[in-house]
Amino acid sequence: MAVAWQDELDAVRGRWVATAAQAPDLAGLRSIEVEALGKQGEVTLLVRKVATIAPEDRRAYGAAAAAVKAHVEQAIEARRHGLERAEIEAELADDSFDETLPAQSILGRNSRQGHSHPLTQVQAEVEAVFTSMGFHVLDYPEVESEFDNFEALNIPGWHPAREMQDTFWLQGGHLLRTHTSSGQVRAMHAFQAPFRAIFPGKVYRYEATDASHEHTFHQLEGLLIDRHVSVGHLLDSMRTLLSAILKRDVEVRLRPGYFPFVEPGFELDVQCQLCGGAGCSACKQSGWLELLPCGLVHPQVLRAGGLDPAEWQGWAFGLGLSRLVMMRFQVPDVRLLLSGDLRWLSQF
Repeated sequence: MAVAWQDELDAVRGRWVATAAQAPDLAGLRSIEVEALGKQGEVTLLVRKVATIAPEDRRAYGAAAAAVKAHVEQAIEARRHGLERAEIEAELADDSFDETLPAQSILGRNSRQGHSHPLTQVQAEVEAVFTSMGFHVLDYPEVESEFDNFEALNIPGWHPAREMQDTFWLQGGHLLRTHTSSGQVRAMHAFQAPFRAIFPGKVYRYEATDASHEHTFHQLEGLLIDRHVSVGHLLDSMRTLLSAILKRDVEVRLRPGYFPFVEPGFELDVQCQLCGGAGCSACKQSGWLELLPCGLVHPQVLRAGGLDPAEWQGWAFGLGLSRLVMMRFQVPDVRLLLSGDLRWLSQF
């Protein structure tokens, strides 16, 4: 017997598929896309409604709602392709059309204007949040030394943690950094304690890809050095950040985690914003997404940075910036972020 919400999902899918098919032009189709799939679109709100569904029905509802969203996206994309093709055919049929003219500007048309990539948008917002809290924004090399990427972070050559980060090695003992944590000791040598800083950027790992893993992705490292710091201060700062970026109060959990450069170490997970905690491919059906490995800076790392652990303490975190973008914009697959697909990027 069909559940009550199935009729609602079927009705919404049928209505928006039919509406997309009748869009008169690209501008009208864009309006339909926003009304259906925008942040407050009807289909988007239906997907988010999974959190209100009875626990025993959430998995089924989440899958059905995702299917509705996929059908509507396909209908909009099919209509967009048809309208663009019709525009081209109309131009070719125009006797005044000259295909030898090299630029659209010569034809008196305005070229499409670009806009910031969603990663750039979210990074700028994160930087603004931390700048308001007195953090420096720093930039460090993507090609790193073995010392800064491993040795200085309490990961010597024999350490098993090196096996956890499959590395792209270069000639001369250099490598493509596997985490933005490689900037920690650099920052300690560059600034006089106390200080606080963040350093965003690309990182690289030689690993298999899936909906939540990519060989090239973005992180944002945070580091605070002072005489007295606490896990409570760290957690409060992370909650402030997530609420500001995700535009809502979010459920988080803190669980023990092992990272050689912090002690104690934690995994800060955020409830998956794609499925509302019901489980999906992005969160590996767990309802949670690993987002913020963090902890108190290990004394060995402080020593590598030229600081006395008896006098100075610190906390650090490694924000998965790519995953934060996924949660902010309801992106189901991290590989879309660096795909270069302009059709997909045009919605942001």
